[in-house]
Amino acid sequence: MEGGFENCKEVKPNSFSSNFKKTYIQALYKNSKPLMKNFKWEGVMPAITTQFNEGHQLDLNAFQINLDAQIQAGVHGIILGGTLGEASTISAKERSLLLQTTIKRVEGKIPVIMNIAEQATADGIQLAKQAEAEGASGLMLLPPMRYKATDTETVLYFTSIAESTSLPIMIYNNPVDYKIEVTLDMFEQLSKYDNINAVKESTRDTTNVTRMINRFGDRFKILCGVDTIAMECLMMGATGWVAGLVDAFPEETIAIYTYCKVGEWEKARKVFRWFLPLLELDISPQLVQNIKLCEVATGLGTGHVRPPRVPLSGQVKKEVQDIIESALLTRPQNLDYKKHL
Repeated sequence: MEGGFENCKEVKPNSFSSNFKKTYIQALYKNSKPLMKNFKWEGVMPAITTQFNEGHQLDLNAFQINLDAQIQAGVHGIILGGTLGEASTISAKERSLLLQTTIKRVEGKIPVIMNIAEQATADGIQLAKQAEAEGASGLMLLPPMRYKATDTETVLYFTSIAESTSLPIMIYNNPVDYKIEVTLDMFEQLSKYDNINAVKESTRDTTNVTRMINRFGDRFKILCGVDTIAMECLMMGATGWVAGLVDAFPEETIAIYTYCKVGEWEKARKVFRWFLPLLELDISPQLVQNIKLCEVATGLGTGHVRPPRVPLSGQVKKEVQDIIESALLTRPQNLDYKKHL
């Protein structure tokens, strides 16, 4: 690890003081390149996993190994603190440490996005301000958690946070999992806020990409948030892909996106058809455990999850491992997408 903290590989949630945090952040910023202030909501942005050791503590070394693999493959941004990052189990101090570690590692070359998924508006505002102060490039914003807010309440929640920060914001629209749909009429109200400029489209309805474009043109950039329909969304005009299986298979994911963007459709289809059984592991309540098993198979993770999640076992684990092993036997070779980067 860089910055003079070579032994800081496993961090207990409450083990470091405010002075340590301040010193660590200063060390991370020292000699680093300027942070990215403007970026395009496009390309593949991994919803990156948080790596733990057997004792359920942060494993920064494993986290950085995965992060480096994403960067080397050519990802266009990194998203921290999402479902795959096990955000609900991460402390505020750990969020800060992961953010600063990522900022240092990407060296200003790609944006670092912090996810906000809070119950109270005041907490969302506080996290947005903190993320901006600590150098995040942008925010991904979910509707209020736990409470099924009305359309008016949801819009007010989004706009209150947007008013508290200058960071660009991507709205996460996932009514399947979070039971609140951000409708076209709601996006009409959100369009008045210049820093709300993208949507993670996870309605699982590919026609919603066209509806958004027909209504708003390019006012909102659209990033597909469901791995299994990403190629279809890209074909219909989505500008990017907030991906899950990329955490274990970064090159294959970037290859699909790149081939789509340059019009090499047959190459994209070939990789996507191979990838689909793995991508389906992303649309499961146990997507975190599934993807972390994939990471173990490709050498990009420890496989450990933090309670209340527990590792897969028995027949369920065997079924997932069979999918992974079968895919690895026929894994695409000699992908040539990097010539287009």
